[in-house]
Amino acid sequence: MSSRSFGHAVYTLEDLVEAVSAQATRVAEKARNDQSLAGAVHVFVHTSPHRKEDKQYSASTTVPLVRPTADTRLLASAALLGLRTIYRDGFRYAKSGVMLVELQPDTIRQGELDLFPDGVEMEHAPSRDRTKLMLAMDRVNERYGRGTLQLATASLSPAAKPWSMKAERRTPRYTTIWEEMPVARALTDVLKEAAFDPKQTSIWPKGQYDREFH
Repeated sequence: MSSRSFGHAVYTLEDLVEAVSAQATRVAEKARNDQSLAGAVHVFVHTSPHRKEDKQYSASTTVPLVRPTADTRLLASAALLGLRTIYRDGFRYAKSGVMLVELQPDTIRQGELDLFPDGVEMEHAPSRDRTKLMLAMDRVNERYGRGTLQLATASLSPAAKPWSMKAERRTPRYTTIWEEMPVARALTDVLKEAAFDPKQTSIWPKGQYDREFH
């Protein structure tokens, strides 16, 4: 499952579409990583129960798929179909989420009769195998960062979105972001002077650091 509380209240269907598309993309990646296929997609939205002054609304729905898949496009399409059926205007939405259900190993493929005329494709049914395309997409995002390749409905703008999570109190990402790596400062002459001066009360005078080591 992928869910998030929004950094700011979301009012429009457009913003919810972007948030749910991003969440559907994430659960699709998880499914492929676990070598699983989903038979249905569950999507939900709700307002904040802590804002008593706001009108309250909570809804969810499950959209079945024609056949199990881990295709990002098909899973996102089903999630957005569900979103549009439960969305109601006039509410301050605080959270949305997407969950894959009826999971099965990707080694299991159920055969089916082709009962439809040539050229007819049912909604949310894969018309061709996109496994290689999805794997290529995963490799690019793994190498160049999440979101390098994504669905257009998830928004291509680098600007922060209302549904983006707040990160003011997020723990620094020491192992993945150079700019957030802690800095160790070493003292040389100041440390030597402090060691031989019994009146020195502090060995960390401001502005007297000699070097920084990253």
